[in-house]
Amino acid sequence: MDKEALALSLLPAHWREAVGLRIREAEEIRLRTGRRPSLLLRGEELPFSRDGVTETDLLRILEKATGASLHAAQSSLSEGFVNFRGIRIGVCGMAAMAEGKTSVFRHVSSLAVRIPRECRGICREQIDALLREGFQNTLVVGPPGAGKTTALREMIRRLSDNGYRVGVADERNELASLDEAGQAFDLGRCTDALIGLPKERATLMLLRGMNPLIIAMDEITREEDAGAIAQICGCGVGILASAHAGCKEDLRKRPAYRQLLDRGFFSRLLFVRAEKAGREYRLEVFDS
Repeated sequence: MDKEALALSLLPAHWREAVGLRIREAEEIRLRTGRRPSLLLRGEELPFSRDGVTETDLLRILEKATGASLHAAQSSLSEGFVNFRGIRIGVCGMAAMAEGKTSVFRHVSSLAVRIPRECRGICREQIDALLREGFQNTLVVGPPGAGKTTALREMIRRLSDNGYRVGVADERNELASLDEAGQAFDLGRCTDALIGLPKERATLMLLRGMNPLIIAMDEITREEDAGAIAQICGCGVGILASAHAGCKEDLRKRPAYRQLLDRGFFSRLLFVRAEKAGREYRLEVFDS
């Protein structure tokens, strides 16, 4: 089942009918209690039903996504999302804390169902440049929703199909989108993906067991992620990663990113921007 159909299957039947073929263009399904459900299309939220969303609607969707076991998904819920067969569902509401971490959601008020896609041929010019010059450590940079993960996925596939052994530390299962039917997205002929582990642990396992030339990971956000990258650099393995930021100046505002740039871990930056007409990609040589 494709990812659009999987996302649609989470919704009540009358909403599925209302969405129809528009799901093919949607980036996300946005659901907020007391508001009309909507689709995110080209950066704009468009309602698809007159019904107001209830908390019961949201809980039923989460039950489907977790196989009726929210407890089993508690680890990811504590990070603000659940994963449904490679589809990330962001969760907001009234959270409770225990030992400095989110322990449970007492009430759920919003869900964002992000629809992942495989887009072959994007950022072709920039990937060709990396292949022509010989791969150098590259950071894919853009704001949330710009398309970083999709670009990263295509870069992994192209590098892998050109003979680079790529180990993927896919902590949230968004690059491979693995489910019981197998790997949903083609990550290339020389790619090995390790899914569901923290990046720092996954990189160690990939280094020890899979002999990668490049290790790829999505969304560097924590100090531990930066530590994983430092670990890779000390082993002579290339790095391909993504980070939330709008520009180089934004990168330097966050300690984890600033540390990586100041230590010279990345020599190429691929900037991704979402425009009304589509995505814009720009590859820059990083000069510290």
